[in-house]
Amino acid sequence: MIDKITGPVLKRREQARDEGSTTDQRLLDSRGPSDWVHTDPWRVLRIQAEFVEGFGALAELGPAVAVFGSARTPAGHPAYALAEQVGAGLARADFAVITGGGPGAMEGANKGASEAGGVSVGLGIELPFESGLNPWVDMGVNFRYFFARKTMFVKYSQGFVVLPGGLGTLDELFEALTLVQTRKVTRFPIVLVGVDYWQGLVGWLRDTALAAGTLSEHDLEMLTLTDDVEEAVALMVEARNGDR
Repeated sequence: MIDKITGPVLKRREQARDEGSTTDQRLLDSRGPSDWVHTDPWRVLRIQAEFVEGFGALAELGPAVAVFGSARTPAGHPAYALAEQVGAGLARADFAVITGGGPGAMEGANKGASEAGGVSVGLGIELPFESGLNPWVDMGVNFRYFFARKTMFVKYSQGFVVLPGGLGTLDELFEALTLVQTRKVTRFPIVLVGVDYWQGLVGWLRDTALAAGTLSEHDLEMLTLTDDVEEAVALMVEARNGDR
């Protein structure tokens, strides 16, 4: 039996067939093809780099709250003004405000935080229909991979404030609920701001999912539904102080 060692990998039998060159040779030979930058092993390094950059940028951020909402909310819309109020309220309570860095409600929250003298953070994502961080982001990190970005939201936020939004907002909301339900994160308040917008979803969870036995009453208690920005901020403060 022939054993072939390729870095940390052991290959035998058919897997040990001669590749014609060594790893060092392929690295140093500039005449080779460039499609290697799109292979899975190289993607692993890119993923690692995203985690390293994210951790390095946010490690000294201090207490922070993530604010989610629709990228399609136009300036001048009541939901945009609500996002500004949320961002400003959190900043005045000495929280950094973390958003997805995009337009709409995210921009409103970043604007509110920045104008209130707080730290306004944007965690951007590479998308085919959005580009760049909004102008109210004071510290921004761009990601290629959603899962790396999501880790940053949960690791560096002490709670989520969720404004009216679409699929991306729902994705973040239900991921947070799952992490709290499974106790991957603790003392993590999740507040839905906008009763008219969210009450249908909460009603469905209560009247359909709870009634069917697919979730428990305790699961519903993870959510707070309100129109009161001060209440939303107060819940984050309570969690920070260990009162929740």
